[in-house]
Amino acid sequence: MTSLCVPEDAPGRAAIVARQTLVLAGSATTHAIFDRVDPRTRVEFEVQDGTEVEAGTRVGFLEGKARSLLKGERTALNFLQRLSGVATLTRRAVRALGDDTACKLVDTRKTTPGMRALEKAAVRAGGGHNHRFGLFDGVLIKDNHIAAAGGIQKAVEAARARAHHLLRIEVECDRLDQVDEALTAGADVILLDNMSDEKLAEAVQRIGSRALTEASGGVTVDRLGRLAAAGVQFVSMGALTHSAPAVDLGLDWDA
Repeated sequence: MTSLCVPEDAPGRAAIVARQTLVLAGSATTHAIFDRVDPRTRVEFEVQDGTEVEAGTRVGFLEGKARSLLKGERTALNFLQRLSGVATLTRRAVRALGDDTACKLVDTRKTTPGMRALEKAAVRAGGGHNHRFGLFDGVLIKDNHIAAAGGIQKAVEAARARAHHLLRIEVECDRLDQVDEALTAGADVILLDNMSDEKLAEAVQRIGSRALTEASGGVTVDRLGRLAAAGVQFVSMGALTHSAPAVDLGLDWDA
């Protein structure tokens, strides 16, 4: 349609505008997209990733051949809206933890296929922290691993024998007796999975300083303050990447 309607040499300039309050993320993807469409296109962002802006804010602009701007528009906005959505939800969740806590919000590997690096960067832009990027980053022994290995002790021993000395070993527990087993086995981190607030607080007390603690499962923004108050050191929230709604950004043509 662009080639049919727009003269080949017509110049163009357009602003990238926030249509709602949001946290910007993914500006580098816009540069990459227009480098591919037409490297002569000028792409400038006036707002850095991680900045919260109000509706109506111009976050950047494009300048070059009109055809090039229009050909790259939808793809560029799709990435910006998706990644800024992740950053915006992350910022909301970080605020829900409260200022008076050492608890850190982390993401998970529940990311869009092919977009893990971009989405994890968006989490950082929103003020969150990254969990593992891949299986190579740390050993996480989950319920199915425990069942297949024959118990927590055997699973931890097998992992410890094969993992290099810099890798931490984390064990997923959804019962208090499993927490005790994981501590006996020498787990470095204990993942408290789908526990009630009361059970989680008890588990944190049992663990003390013997291992790091992470809460996961059933985590909502509304619950984050209670999880932090329980004393857990990390909260992992898959929704940051798998359920973040896209935000509204648009391209306003400068006629």
